[in-house]
Amino acid sequence: MKKNQATIIIDSDAVNEIIIKKGLDKVMDDLTSSLEESLLEYNSENIQIPTRSGFNYKKPFLGLVEWMPLMKKGEEVVIKVVGYHPENPELYKVPTILSTISCYDTHTGHLNHLLDGVLLTALRTGASSAVASKLMANPDSETLGIIGCGAQSITQIHAISRLFNIQEVLYFDSDQASMDSLAERLNPITLDISLRQAKIEEILEMSDIISTATSIEPHKGPLFEKYNCKAHLHINAVGADFPGKFELPKFLLKNSKVCPDFLDQAVIEGECQQLSPEEIGPSWVELIKNEEMQREYQNNLTVFDSTGWALEDQVVATLFARYAEELGLGTKMNIESYSSDEKNPYGAIYQFSRVSES
Repeated sequence: MKKNQATIIIDSDAVNEIIIKKGLDKVMDDLTSSLEESLLEYNSENIQIPTRSGFNYKKPFLGLVEWMPLMKKGEEVVIKVVGYHPENPELYKVPTILSTISCYDTHTGHLNHLLDGVLLTALRTGASSAVASKLMANPDSETLGIIGCGAQSITQIHAISRLFNIQEVLYFDSDQASMDSLAERLNPITLDISLRQAKIEEILEMSDIISTATSIEPHKGPLFEKYNCKAHLHINAVGADFPGKFELPKFLLKNSKVCPDFLDQAVIEGECQQLSPEEIGPSWVELIKNEEMQREYQNNLTVFDSTGWALEDQVVATLFARYAEELGLGTKMNIESYSSDEKNPYGAIYQFSRVSES
């Protein structure tokens, strides 16, 4: 077996060990800066990202399984397969979002890395909101609002607090148990921040930045109708990830500067479902390259329509593959079948047989 024919498996144990050895803050800071750098350097001529595709269904339970591909020309193809099933925590005691990320060599098609995508998806989603907030939120923001206290809320608070001097977090969830457990779930993070449960109306009124990450059902939105907020409020709308599912009222969107992560996807699954093309602003790739526009956004009501983009998955997979190599972590496995005669698919069977007999 040639050296480059092994696949590195970075499973959940390896991911956890990487984070323990590197430190949560270090990982989040590295991820945020890597994502920011990738957005600044992004060129559609070098990176091809089609809209994600997959299956969504209502039976036996509401859910979807989708694949999110990216090709970095001449280097690699990254594909994340993600399952979203909002009833998972209650029915099966597993996260709402389950996923894996695979990275392939475009020279041969060889699978270089296979990574646990559950924690990595949460991390990259938090980092994405932090980068978007840096572009669109008031730089002096001190109050963060969280609507939806599930798994995503933890990384939203962590990532945004690394870039802003957050003094207070106001949070709400329709599930009281999720609200009551939020402070304990934040224990692994070093935060000197006041945490307080609040109603949605108060969160809207008091916050400088809000992240919404709920499992509201399709066609049951929005989360609220009326709103009274600061003129510079920035909202990271994270929860819309399904046709017919949205969190924010159309009236608020029409009065906001709306920035999608990936327009082609946002008009199908994001808040942009509710808007006409002329009501949607530039993507964050365009915004990050225009400092004058950023200053304008930071003084207005803004919305980041975050449906999830494969570039984020490529960035986090690359980062953790690098960490694994630095720390000597990950399991090498020969997943693909090779023989001494590359034109004989049965050759490996006889090789294996002879080794077993000896």
